[in-house]
Amino acid sequence: MVESEKTVLGPRQFDLDRCVHCGLCLNACPTYRELGLEMDSPRGRVYQMVQVANGAPITASYIEHIDLCLACRGCESACPSGVRYGRMVEDARAQIEAHIRRPWLERWIRGFVFGHLLESRASLTIAGTLLYLYEASRMKTLVRALGFLKLLGRLGELEQLAPSAEPPFFFSQVGRTFPPLGARKHRVAFLAGCIANVAFARLNEATVRVLQKNGCEVVVPKDQGCCGALHVHSGLREEARKLARQNIDAVLDGGFDAVITNAAGCGSTLKEYGELLEDDPRYAAKAREFSGRMRDVTEFLAAIELNPEMGPVNATVTYQDSCHLAHGQRIRTAPRKLLAAVPGLTFREMPGADICCGSAGIYNVVQSEMSSQILEHKMESVSSTGAGIIATANPGCMLQLQAGVRIHGSGQRVMHVVELLDLAYKNV
Repeated sequence: MVESEKTVLGPRQFDLDRCVHCGLCLNACPTYRELGLEMDSPRGRVYQMVQVANGAPITASYIEHIDLCLACRGCESACPSGVRYGRMVEDARAQIEAHIRRPWLERWIRGFVFGHLLESRASLTIAGTLLYLYEASRMKTLVRALGFLKLLGRLGELEQLAPSAEPPFFFSQVGRTFPPLGARKHRVAFLAGCIANVAFARLNEATVRVLQKNGCEVVVPKDQGCCGALHVHSGLREEARKLARQNIDAVLDGGFDAVITNAAGCGSTLKEYGELLEDDPRYAAKAREFSGRMRDVTEFLAAIELNPEMGPVNATVTYQDSCHLAHGQRIRTAPRKLLAAVPGLTFREMPGADICCGSAGIYNVVQSEMSSQILEHKMESVSSTGAGIIATANPGCMLQLQAGVRIHGSGQRVMHVVELLDLAYKNV
């Protein structure tokens, strides 16, 4: 792997200089709220980045503190100085990745997951099929019932976070065009993701149906692929740039009014392709144009004249803000506006709705102990509302919250906002 010189240099000096160390970010930081340690706060991590920028070595301690960050960007919403902390921690991780050599097993796992699995429809299909057989054979139920997971230690904890496979996988719909239900008002491209095609196939189908119900011709571009968000968050910026170019080529010349995603974490990165490729003379302008057309599905639906022909959904619902929707994209009102449009739905705001649930891409896998602590407190907030449905706008959050329900909950159902709209349209 060869990274660009800009990435190897780490966080930009003008980004580092923006932080005035006021401390208003501290209470917005999940790891600081859990640990109370300055070095595991945004201010403390920025201080460490400044030391490295001034010539201090990249130590194991520095790597530990940077890795423990969720990159939830809650500090960005709290910051009065406009510090681009998300970009800074991503640059710091890219710098770390360029300067360290990981153990061989970790290198192999990262190489397989980031370099092959996420980028290969065939590999994801095989993995999804194996996961489905594990569940369909009832091995999953048996393993959990017999308590084997406790014997596996950390592997057992990770099994709790494993998604369910949902055949038929959405890969079969990639390349298709879905006509609007009624007069065509919009022509949109839908980016279906990578893992979501296997683990959230029904969510992707619901997204297409809701868009159709709202006068959209929905195209699922055939050459689309992984957005690269997980790569960026893990310091693999060059691999992310390759994926960005692929998606730009797949979508940009299609004449779409908007490019839609139902995954807030992906959407945040897709909207930042302009920054990711700003030094690429062939793709810089294309990337800016692509990012300008990107819309989260809740953002898009809340901005158009929503089809009001819905039936009642008689349920009490609370909403968990996806970090990369609320903090990365600054979209908070749109999901709540859509929930308010559903007949029969009772909405109850949870305390700290915009505090991270602990998912954060693959954070719940690589930092499972801290993730579990954060999730436990999130579920306390959920339970305080008495809601039977937890709505959110990101598949990663859905997986984390589903695990939270299994471990700490009382049978709540976890749904994407779009799934609630789809249910309302079906109930007419």
